[in-house]
Amino acid sequence: MAASENETANEPAQGPPGDGAGEPMNADEPNLVDEAMTALFDGWLSWLSDYPWAQTLLALTLLLMVAWLAHLLVRRYLIRGIGALMGRVPSWWVRVVREQKVFHRLVPLVPTIIIGQGVEFVPHLPGVVTESVQRVAQATVVLVVALAFGAVLNTIHEIYNRYPIARGRPIKGYLQVVKVVAYVAAGILIVAALMAESPVIFLSGLGAMMAIIMLIFRDTLLSLVAGIQLVNNDLVRVGDWIEMPQFDADGDVIDIQLNVIRVLNFDKTITAIPTHKFLEHSFKNWRGMHETGGRRIKRAVHVDLTTIRFLTQEEIDRFRRFRLLKDYIDEKTEALTAYNREHCPEDAADVTANGRHLTNVGTFRAYIDAYIRQHPMVHQEMTCLVRQLEPGPHGLPIELYHYIKDTHWPVYEGAQADIFDHIFAVASEFGLRLFQEPTGHDLAQLRRPARSTEGNGRADSSAETHAQA
Repeated sequence: MAASENETANEPAQGPPGDGAGEPMNADEPNLVDEAMTALFDGWLSWLSDYPWAQTLLALTLLLMVAWLAHLLVRRYLIRGIGALMGRVPSWWVRVVREQKVFHRLVPLVPTIIIGQGVEFVPHLPGVVTESVQRVAQATVVLVVALAFGAVLNTIHEIYNRYPIARGRPIKGYLQVVKVVAYVAAGILIVAALMAESPVIFLSGLGAMMAIIMLIFRDTLLSLVAGIQLVNNDLVRVGDWIEMPQFDADGDVIDIQLNVIRVLNFDKTITAIPTHKFLEHSFKNWRGMHETGGRRIKRAVHVDLTTIRFLTQEEIDRFRRFRLLKDYIDEKTEALTAYNREHCPEDAADVTANGRHLTNVGTFRAYIDAYIRQHPMVHQEMTCLVRQLEPGPHGLPIELYHYIKDTHWPVYEGAQADIFDHIFAVASEFGLRLFQEPTGHDLAQLRRPARSTEGNGRADSSAETHAQA
């Protein structure tokens, strides 16, 4: 009688059409698990037939113990065996797999499957409870597989980042898309398993929800498209120095994700910029500077216009002794003498305006050009020039336009400072004064002569009075 009750209570629940539940098994195929479970409950537990609750409790205890032992064996021995089989791959690959715990995430599969399959043979257990446990077990299996798949994607990303190609072709955004799709699919399967419905039902209603999905995942979809364009066109790499004033970003790219690109600014703050914003706004990438090996200097010194004049013969002879100006003075003097001899009339040769003459600002410009062309830190294979810009309220700008060989910031700033230190100091040799706004000291110098004159007047008046006395 008890055996018949057990058979009735443990009949598989009839599921919805199409999910495979309740299909009759082929009688010709032996089922060793069913035979073993039947022998266990009908033979070993027959002595508890008068106590159904005891049979159920004991069967559940045995089932949980078997699941626990299976979990222990898989965790201790199977994982170690798989690790030993991975001896042919690089050791750091194995280390990354262990750090991401790929195989450890699969360990719960074995006890979950045992419980999901074994609960069917627990006697006197209501069919609703059996079916619920099986549904939860199926959902758990899907969840464990999804988490393990996510760990596999993380492992692929970590291994890929160790290779040089990862700097120019990051794949983190693509892996995140795959992970999102996998998690969404896992969520649909989990809900379908818990509700005992076919996943096709949920997918059929997905079309009606597409508008809502597009609204929710708008930024994600835009970022996906932007990420593909950024990677394929090689616009941004990890390690690039970029400037994006719209987001106060000025620093190195440290991470490229699906939705955001993180920038470590030079003040050590981090700016997170949505990926799709890189296609909506302009940004400056300094990678070309590092690749070409030259960092530009574009800076001007302003000459006071009142100090510009022609050179005297004594000054020309003195500048001829400058190592950097000797060739320039000789060539320029010869060319100007030939021009004046041809175009300037002899009876008016004493008029300065009738001929061409060397100027102190032109000689100064020639000196700067010769100086930067022999400087060891200046990149001579790139543009190198010294030019005059349009005069303005601050005088005549003499702009230096050239490149430094070393692109590292401290070296670049040091070389730039050395060049301009020399230019500021040597300007007085040419009778030139560099422009700067008046300071408090300049204003104080304007008032001192007036006080001195007033003091002298009072002294003279006192002397005259003393003489009259």
